Amino acid sequence: QVQLVESGGGLVQAGGSLRLSCAASGRTFSTYLMGWFRQAPGKEREFVAAHSRGGDSTYYADSVKGRFTISRDNAKNTVSLQMNSLKPEDTAVYYCAADRYGSSWNLDEEYDYWGLGTQVTVSS
Repeated sequence: QVQLVESGGGLVQAGGSLRLSCAASGRTFSTYLMGWFRQAPGKEREFVAAHSRGGDSTYYADSVKGRFTISRDNAKNTVSLQMNSLKPEDTAVYYCAADRYGSSWNLDEEYDYWGLGTQVTVSS
């Protein structure tokens, strides 16, 4: 069982930056594929970024590539999402997710555990 708690959301102007963090409970954090997803009002939840279990492989949605960076610290049981050059269309609730066994990093149905989310609002 893994519990995930996101933090770092808020209101920022277009072009600004935010850093989201996700703290995970448990002693097997390093064995989970970690992902970030987001859901804007009236839209489906969508993949944002993911970090592999081992090594430093990272994956990004085309819409955030070059602007967002995902990182993890297995010693601290945390995964972060650095978001730069934010746009109004990045406004959404951002969710941290953990996948114990799967490898389909961009499919939300593959993830086993989810945080409650943190709101990110980008004003124009």
